[in-house]
Amino acid sequence: MNKYKKLITNTAVLALGTLGSKILVFLLMPLYTRLLSSSEYSTADIISQTANLLIPLISLGMYEAVFRFAMDKNEKSERVLTTGLYTTLAGGAVFALFLPLLCKIEYFNGYFPLVFLYVVCASIHYLVSRYTRAIGQNTLFAVQGMLSTALNIGFNIIFLVGFDMGVTGYVLSVIVADMLTSLFLFFKLGLWKRLHPSNFSKAVLGAMLKYSVPLIPTTVFWWVTNVSDRYIIRAVIGDSVNGLYAAAFKIPTILLLLSSVFTEAWQFSAVVEKDGSNKKEHAEFFGVVFNSFQGMLFMSAAGLIAFSKVFAVVLFAQSYFEAWRYMPLLIMATVYSSLVTFMGSVYLVDKKSIHSFATALIGAVVNVVLNVILIGPYGANGAAFATFICYLVVYIIRAVTARKMIPFDQHPLKVCVNTLILGVQTVFLILELPFAYAVQAISVILIFVLNARPILGGVMKILKRRKG
Repeated sequence: MNKYKKLITNTAVLALGTLGSKILVFLLMPLYTRLLSSSEYSTADIISQTANLLIPLISLGMYEAVFRFAMDKNEKSERVLTTGLYTTLAGGAVFALFLPLLCKIEYFNGYFPLVFLYVVCASIHYLVSRYTRAIGQNTLFAVQGMLSTALNIGFNIIFLVGFDMGVTGYVLSVIVADMLTSLFLFFKLGLWKRLHPSNFSKAVLGAMLKYSVPLIPTTVFWWVTNVSDRYIIRAVIGDSVNGLYAAAFKIPTILLLLSSVFTEAWQFSAVVEKDGSNKKEHAEFFGVVFNSFQGMLFMSAAGLIAFSKVFAVVLFAQSYFEAWRYMPLLIMATVYSSLVTFMGSVYLVDKKSIHSFATALIGAVVNVVLNVILIGPYGANGAAFATFICYLVVYIIRAVTARKMIPFDQHPLKVCVNTLILGVQTVFLILELPFAYAVQAISVILIFVLNARPILGGVMKILKRRKG
C-alpha cells in the first residue's frame, strides 16, 4: 500500500471509530445547558482546564515521548512503555503529597480532589492510548476512543440525570471513563507482560525526557493560549459570560474533531514515511496533503459560521443562545489552530521539540497581552479575536520555519484568500450588518469553488498513485 492510500486508510479507520462517538458527546450539549447553569458550567470547565494544565507537568509529558519513541525501530517498545508509565506514576505520587495543601485553594471551592483524580487518570489513559497508536494498533485505538466516549456519556447520564450531582458528576464522568478505558487497553494488549522493572532504562528515560521536557512548557503555553481568556473573562466579566463563552467553544469543537481525526493518522504517516522516501517525494507528500487539508478546514469553517445561530437554537438551552456571537471568531481561531498543528508535524518528524516550545511561547505571550487589552472594552469577543490573532501569528512563524526543513508547497495565496472570505463572513454575522445572510451564502459558495476542485484532484491523484 502506498503512503497516500495508507494515510487515507488510517484516517478512515480513526474516523469510523472516533468521530461518531465524539459527535455524540457534542450532542449532549442540550443536556449540559439544561442541567447546569452557566455559572456551574463555567466551574466545571475551569476544573477540566486546570487539570489539562497539570497533566503534562505531573506526567513530565511522558505520553508524548512514548508515542514518538515507541515508533522508533531502534527502540524496544516494552522499554519505552515501562519507562514512561513508571515515570508517570511517580509524578502522580509526588502530586498526591501536595494535595492537602492544594485543597486549601479557595478558588476551586473544594473541588481539587477531583482535579487530582482527573490528572492521574487522564495521564495514564493518554500514555497507554498513544502507545497503542505507536505500535500500529489503529483499529484498537479507534475502539478505545469509542469506548471512552460511550462511558463518558453513560456516566454523564447517571451522575447528572440519575443522581443530580451537578459539577461533581460532570467531572467524575470523565475520570471514570478514563480509568475504565485504561484498564480495557491494559488487558486487551496484555500490558502486564510488557511492564517489568527490568525494562526500565535510565538511558531511555534520559532520551525521552530530552524530547518531552521542552514539550511541557510548550503544552503549558498552548493551554495559556486556549484557556487564559476564560480565567480573565471570569475575573473581569463574571461566571455567567464565561459559561456562555465556554459553551460557544463547543461549536468549533466540530471542526477540531474533524481535523484531529486526520491529524492522528497524519502524524503517524509523516514519521513512518520519512525513511521510505527521498526529500523531493517527502516534500511532495506534505504539499499534496496540506492543500487538501487546508481546503477542507476552510470549507467546514464557512459552513459552521453560516449556521452559528442555528446551532445555538438546536443545541443550547434558551439561556445560552447569546453564545452564538462568540462562535464565528472562535471557529476562525480553530482553523488556524489546526493549521498550526499540521506545521508542527514537521517538528515531530525531526524531533525538533525546541521549535514547538519557541513558537508556543510566542503564541502564549501574544494571546495574554491581547486578552488583557481587548477583553475589557470588547468582552468575550475580544478574547476570541485574541485567540485568532495568536494562532495566525504562530502559523506564519511555523510555516516559514517548516519550509526550511521540508520545502513543500504551502499554497499561501489560497490560504490568504480563504482567510479573507471567512473574515468578511464573520464581520457581517457578528455585527448583524445588512445582507448578512446573503454574505453567508456567497462566502460558502466562494470557498467551496476555491477549494473543492483542488481537493477532488488531489484525492484522484492519491488514489491513482501506485508507488509512494
